[in-house]
Amino acid sequence: LPSQVVTALGHTWHPEHFVCAHCKSLIGTTNFFEKDGRPYCERDYFSLYAPRCALCDLPILQNLVTALGRTWHPEHFCCKICRKAIGEEGFHEKDEHPYCSYDYYRLFGTVCAGCSEPVKESYISALNGLWHPQCFVCHVCRSPFLNGSFFENEGLPLCETHYHSCRGSLCAGCDQPITGRCVTAMGRKFHPQHLSCTFCLRQLNKGTFREQEGKPYCQACFARLYG
Repeated sequence: LPSQVVTALGHTWHPEHFVCAHCKSLIGTTNFFEKDGRPYCERDYFSLYAPRCALCDLPILQNLVTALGRTWHPEHFCCKICRKAIGEEGFHEKDEHPYCSYDYYRLFGTVCAGCSEPVKESYISALNGLWHPQCFVCHVCRSPFLNGSFFENEGLPLCETHYHSCRGSLCAGCDQPITGRCVTAMGRKFHPQHLSCTFCLRQLNKGTFREQEGKPYCQACFARLYG
């Protein structure tokens, strides 16, 4: 045998013949990799056989992420919109692209009819929309609905008081909703029992009272006060 030989891959080689199977450069004492029983220099082995990053298309030499049926450099597996690396919080997929939770729900999720922010978990379905539970409240006073009962006016949820306020059916005497009989006087609506004389507080009949500065009076009190 010659004085210098290379023993590798179960064979002996002349040093000048132990070359990269692809570029034919001498391997010598440098690192090499084996594929199908043939030696490759480090550069060609990674170029030919290493997995490639789905984002930059360069060989992945060390750590990698496998997701969406592809491989990625860890720093390149990021949200398609904000480019923040995907961490332990996970990701959402749309059209084979990864998205962080914020951008996914912002772009593709259903938004709350109350605050226009994405609806991610529990929700209430009402008035042809989805609502965060904390957002499904009276549009005027922001109070929650007891037992889930609410009123609707022009597509907005309202408590009973503000529903009747918007509809002009609050009693001008007690500020409570009028759901039964109603008396209209001085351009306002009253429960019949709440249309009363401002001075003596006796109940008035429609058409049998006098008005002064927007207040109703019985005939006797009006005559006594203003007659």
